[in-house]
Amino acid sequence: MNNFMFYSPTCFVFGKDTENQAGALVKRFGGSRVLIHYGGGSVVRSGLLDRVKASLKAEGIAFAELGGVKPNPRSGLVYEGIRLCRDEKIDFVLAVGGGSVIDSSKAIAAGAVYDGDFWDFYSGKRIENALPVGTVLTIAAAGSEGSPDSVITREEGMLKRGASGDAIRPRFSILNPALTQTLPPFQTAAGITDIMAHLYERYLTNTKEVEVTDRLIEALLLTMIHEGPRVIADPDNYEARANIMWAGMMAHNNSCGVGRSQDWNSHNIEHELSALYDCAHGAGLAVTMPAVFTYVMKHDVMRFAQAAVRIWGCQMDFAHPEATALAGIEALRAFLISIGMPKNFAELGAKEEDIPRLVETLCRGNGRPGSISGFVTLNEDDCAAIYRMMV
Repeated sequence: MNNFMFYSPTCFVFGKDTENQAGALVKRFGGSRVLIHYGGGSVVRSGLLDRVKASLKAEGIAFAELGGVKPNPRSGLVYEGIRLCRDEKIDFVLAVGGGSVIDSSKAIAAGAVYDGDFWDFYSGKRIENALPVGTVLTIAAAGSEGSPDSVITREEGMLKRGASGDAIRPRFSILNPALTQTLPPFQTAAGITDIMAHLYERYLTNTKEVEVTDRLIEALLLTMIHEGPRVIADPDNYEARANIMWAGMMAHNNSCGVGRSQDWNSHNIEHELSALYDCAHGAGLAVTMPAVFTYVMKHDVMRFAQAAVRIWGCQMDFAHPEATALAGIEALRAFLISIGMPKNFAELGAKEEDIPRLVETLCRGNGRPGSISGFVTLNEDDCAAIYRMMV
């Protein structure tokens, strides 16, 4: 196990009707002038936004609003939010929505106190200072409610890149599983896929003797395998929603990733798909992960075989461990398809003729050196081959 420092100070408030505590929590964490950041009409139609605003008013907290966040959040709205924070002297950003809203809120919070272009943080500069952020989560997926990470798409060049820093870990996150019960099945399934991807990206490690975090990851993946079909069959199953929501946070606050190298090649490869085609991130991962895993499997066959046995219940073939490894990858693919995820480029709306463009942006865009690194270092030829496997 590698040396590590782990800092996760977020206060989680979990359960039914907890969104009504938003105002009290903002006050507890020092907010007096709040930017409420949200997406489309669902938080308005459901009455959630009104409940949050009422809780702020009850605490005497002033607020401004900025809606319009879309999936794969864009830099243009981030710039607008930064200007609004400065004009209104905002001292706290409250995200009401899913991962895209939270990521956009984090970018605004970092940019509002930075003299340069916020995109510097999405080009390698670590975030050291930011306005405090709180969240009211509406979908279990990205894990941004507990993480120090944010992903934004820059319209110029359609670059989708990430930034990180403990300064943007939410001060509090309100997690009410009941808020996710109205999600369409596709969004629920995409969220489940994203959670599983966060776990697999940590499971694929070159660090030896990390049994504690291996077992944590396996337990959370088994939870998703159990609860995913239940919630697809019964969207109002609060207990299944609750387990998925908490698993989503645990999958990405890095408690499962400490002391070990991690992968993230599947995420990087998928980001080009959702940036270019605006597909759901989880849907893109459902197509990407099996292709990546099959391509890199020989790097450590026994790690994939271990996942197959411990997570998917495959029988270990000691004479041919690669057969066990492939069986586990196929079990993952079949599971994702069974909950309604796409299986290939065509179902994503992606086009084979765009592969050179995808590879160029992936491996060379934003100053990258012609490759991406993780569990395995992948060059442009490798990435092109992986994209072709998705066709």
